[in-house]
Amino acid sequence: MFYVYVIYSEKAGRKYTGYTTDIDKRLEEHNHDLLSKYTKKKGPWVLIYKEELETIGEALAREKILKSGVGRDFLKKITGK
Repeated sequence: MFYVYVIYSEKAGRKYTGYTTDIDKRLEEHNHDLLSKYTKKKGPWVLIYKEELETIGEALAREKILKSGVGRDFLKKITGK
């Protein structure tokens, strides 16, 4: 299984969208400034949205949608952020 996720940092007032096979491990990596230059030193990050998908292709396509204007509107509507 693959997960598309959105995390949010109150400190930075920013969201980050990504995909992974292990959501708990990936969130820990974001919060400990590992692997992502974008999220480094902007935490703490909290998970505000996730979707489970069967293939990496589906995850990549969904990530792309969530990063688009339509996806950002969808996330704002359901998360308020």
